[in-house]
Amino acid sequence: MVEAAGFLGDSWMVWAAVLGAALVTYASRGLGVLFAGRIDPASPLFDWVGCVAYALLAGLIARMILLPIGPLAEVPLTVRLSASGIALAIFFLTRRSLLLGLAAGVGALLLMVAGG
Repeated sequence: MVEAAGFLGDSWMVWAAVLGAALVTYASRGLGVLFAGRIDPASPLFDWVGCVAYALLAGLIARMILLPIGPLAEVPLTVRLSASGIALAIFFLTRRSLLLGLAAGVGALLLMVAGG
């Protein structure tokens, strides 16, 4: 067990860690501000970063549907796939309204779980 006197005596290490974390955080932000004006948002690098971001998001969504953890794992696959299909259908039928698609998917999932 850690003694209180020993823990309080080492408080300089905690402050050093906080200071180091703040320094690294603000240094990276400062570099971002310096270089932000020199970056071309239409460059191929930004296209690649956008594609990687969409791929990661698609992978995470697929994992949540096909290999869920926690309470969602108790919901049958057919219910998860049906709610996802309803969400996509409403998303496209409402001219790509993310809010309505999400609300429809969540509502369908809740109704299917509560009803069956």
